[in-house]
Amino acid sequence: MIFQALKKSTISSSLLVQSRGKLTARHNGHFHTAVAVASSPSGVAVRSSFAADRAITKIHRNMGIASNAFSSMASSNYINMNHTYVMRVPTGGVAAFSRLPEGNPSTMAFLGLRNKSSGAAFRVQCDDEEIAPVASVEGGRNGARLDAVGGGGRTVQEAWMVNLGRGDDEWLTGPRGRDWFTGKAPDVCPGVDKDGVIRSLPLPNLSKVTRQSARDYFDNSWTLFETLFAGLKGEEPFYRPPIHGLRHPQIFYYGHTPCLYINKLRVAGVLSKPVHAYFESIFEVGVDEMLWDDMHKNDMVWPTVREVHEYRKDVYDTVVEAIMTHPSLDDNGGSKPLVVNQDHPMWALFMGFEHERIHLETSSVLFAETPIELVQRPRNWPPLHPSVNVNHPGKKTRPLEGVDYPSNTMIPVKGRTIHLGKPLDFPSYGWDNEYGERTVEVPNFQASEHMVTNGEFWHFVADGGYRNKDYWCDDGWAWRTHRNMKWPFFWTAAGPQGSHEYILRCIFEEIPMRWDWPCNVTYYESKAYCRWKTTKNGSPCSKPFRVLTEAEHHVLRHQEHNLDAARASVLSDKVMTTSGEDFPYEATGAANLNMAYSSHSPVDQFQASHTGHRDVVGNAWEWTEDHFNPLKNFEVHHVYDDFSTPCFDGKHSMIVGGSFMSTGDEASVFARFHFRPHFLQFSGFRLVASDDNAPATHLFPGAFSGQAAARNEEEACNKPIPTSSNVYESDELLGMYLGLHFPLSGSNEGVQPIIDHGAYTPNHGLRFPQRVAELLCSLKPTKSNNRALDIGCAVGGASFELAKSFDHVEAGNFIAAAKRIQAGEQLSFDIPIEGHISKKVSVIQEPGVDSSIMSKVNFFQGDACSLSDYAENRYDFGTFDGVILSNLLCRLPDPSACLNAMPKIVNPGGVVVMVTPFSWLEEFTPKSRWLGGFHDPVSGEPMWSKDKLKQLMEGLGFEKIHEEQMPLVIREHRRKYQYIISEATGWRML
Repeated sequence: MIFQALKKSTISSSLLVQSRGKLTARHNGHFHTAVAVASSPSGVAVRSSFAADRAITKIHRNMGIASNAFSSMASSNYINMNHTYVMRVPTGGVAAFSRLPEGNPSTMAFLGLRNKSSGAAFRVQCDDEEIAPVASVEGGRNGARLDAVGGGGRTVQEAWMVNLGRGDDEWLTGPRGRDWFTGKAPDVCPGVDKDGVIRSLPLPNLSKVTRQSARDYFDNSWTLFETLFAGLKGEEPFYRPPIHGLRHPQIFYYGHTPCLYINKLRVAGVLSKPVHAYFESIFEVGVDEMLWDDMHKNDMVWPTVREVHEYRKDVYDTVVEAIMTHPSLDDNGGSKPLVVNQDHPMWALFMGFEHERIHLETSSVLFAETPIELVQRPRNWPPLHPSVNVNHPGKKTRPLEGVDYPSNTMIPVKGRTIHLGKPLDFPSYGWDNEYGERTVEVPNFQASEHMVTNGEFWHFVADGGYRNKDYWCDDGWAWRTHRNMKWPFFWTAAGPQGSHEYILRCIFEEIPMRWDWPCNVTYYESKAYCRWKTTKNGSPCSKPFRVLTEAEHHVLRHQEHNLDAARASVLSDKVMTTSGEDFPYEATGAANLNMAYSSHSPVDQFQASHTGHRDVVGNAWEWTEDHFNPLKNFEVHHVYDDFSTPCFDGKHSMIVGGSFMSTGDEASVFARFHFRPHFLQFSGFRLVASDDNAPATHLFPGAFSGQAAARNEEEACNKPIPTSSNVYESDELLGMYLGLHFPLSGSNEGVQPIIDHGAYTPNHGLRFPQRVAELLCSLKPTKSNNRALDIGCAVGGASFELAKSFDHVEAGNFIAAAKRIQAGEQLSFDIPIEGHISKKVSVIQEPGVDSSIMSKVNFFQGDACSLSDYAENRYDFGTFDGVILSNLLCRLPDPSACLNAMPKIVNPGGVVVMVTPFSWLEEFTPKSRWLGGFHDPVSGEPMWSKDKLKQLMEGLGFEKIHEEQMPLVIREHRRKYQYIISEATGWRML
């Protein structure tokens, strides 16, 4: 019996049901026919489990899932007959799967075509309660019989296992042969040494590019990546998600790096067509490391390793052909090297090289997280550092300072001025965030001679540091308890619980603990150690121990190889001239970098910089107090316009210095990289103390509770938040916010909100937050649950005003002062009068706002671009009768993402009030995501934001019910004010 298996492009929910031999798929949304197959007339009803179905549909936008249900009743192999695939089913029926355009049928029609039942991933249920499910198959791992849930055999509940048992296991077990390498084999590849070990080449000098130099660097990048992946033993580690669930399985990254070459070369105009359009869709977008409890991204059906291997062959040939024949790289047979800069089409080629090298490092971390029995050391891979073979004088437990690890002296450092930013004409590839400029005045500080070692960190672990909440910020403690962390992730217990005996996990091996290597930890762990250290030993300065800042890192860099030196001479950026083989032996700047080794090394192995500090470069990245941030004059590159901007969110901490696995641009003095504070990387930290606030850049915290490095310091020493380092909470800006939201402040001290100058005094611009809230109430939203949402509430003036009319107000993106006001604290702030003269005034609330009103407000840290996720995943978020966005829309990285959430959170008849001056700036919003404020590239006509806003809101089911021009006045000092006219619009949900 023939039935249609339906695939939906964007699936919000799915229910698969087979009844009387007919299988249908019901969706909320649009779908189209993908395949036609013949079904078994068993009458068994099949339904995907909600959790597995939700995970798959969330991640795999274009994956047909109808056959998931079918394969619970089907088994056996498939054969290729001119792109038609034939499958034997238990009844002897035949299922024919037509090849989709640019797609592979064994990945598009899937589960019925393999030796493993989808019962390994999906719950089989009976649509008719009188019929019991009996589907089962032979096969699975090691030939075991797997019965679907509800059958009488073994139950397998992990959805990713559906990818196993497709014939790749034997091929992938044991050392790889030469056929594994789709480009050059390691022993003949550029970068190989006399012993056959392959390491990284220097970073290319783009002022003298030839076809051959580009080909050599490409081959080195490509083969390093494939040599790493020769370390996966069998098919399972390609598909097994990492233990934390925060990244795709390795099969994704195996296909992702070649995919990016093709897609970016197409954007740049070098290539005109895809190599494999389907693969270049599913492998295109990776994942940010997301929240630590976001586990719904890995349960899907992936192509087989062989299929991706064949794809890699095609991509390799395509890229080599582009390098050797594209006219933009014409070098007259190598005699006329050329310059490749950001305007050159082959900038995209070098982008692909450096992107691959990022994933070479991040994937190696995932290897170190993989169960040890699933990895193997590849031939030709760099060796562990020789210190691993030295008999250690210490023991597995209670390492001794000066015996098992070196003392870590705090060294005073004289502050100086640091100029951040990479020159546009520097002849190496750079990511967008490296360019621009910022001048930072770094005060005097003290920094530990080297990064904190495993031996030092052992004492924190043994002292109960992972059990004491006092050492952790709220987010860090939540992460620690969620992961049940009791020691660093790469430590493995080697004795009874409580003995604190450990061995150390490397990429491919477990080795005796090296107490003198840097300790790999997250930002949260590093900050907890800093607090513990302050509590136990006290800080040598007036402020507690903390980690380094980006600017302080550049103070510590060797003066012959720092930013100033590199700007003066290209040769001073060591990675421009030094291979991995040579890095450990340099006269100055020797380091464990560029894959000199495949492990950490002792922290005192290499010479110190001119300030007396070791491992400032290489060995392990160092966490900093800085949020990932743009420099002044930051611009995205059109070929990769969202490389950095999504992470300018206050949720990502900068890391500096590079690790033993860092190559290419990652190893450059200009590198600026980042990860979320809970993320695992080859990263450690250095103790820092100072009498001044950390010279760090903090963005507005965008996650719940934020990361907010400044808050961590406050909790460590129980002192007021050091505000000067937070962009949104500097004393000056905080005073401006408080004056804007509470204009009565100063009346007791005789300070007017606007100096009186008669009839021309623009008092109509005062009380802006309150007027926005009053506008919402005047538009009479239908009251369903009497809840309101204030997005971007700052210090709470509008939120408290809303609470007069609503029973409950959710207020997102608050500044800390708002909660202090809510708690009854009497805040004061300085109003600038003239020059350095100011007047301290007390905050005064609007009439009618008392503790009972303020208690209706729940302040939370949120991301306005993630409201859809909150609506779907936060049971306590709920819906609202009224929503306000005050001067926020043109400060969001993705305004459309915020607007698209409105139908999900606004009740029928509810009202959204948006107030915005449409002052678009690329430092906040990529130009590609502006609603307007630019000319149409085709017609040349101006594109206005208000027109686009109307189009979007009406398309989302809202009716425009109000428009007015709303002025506001922000005081800078007594005689200088900002006068802004925002457009206020009201929208009712139909």
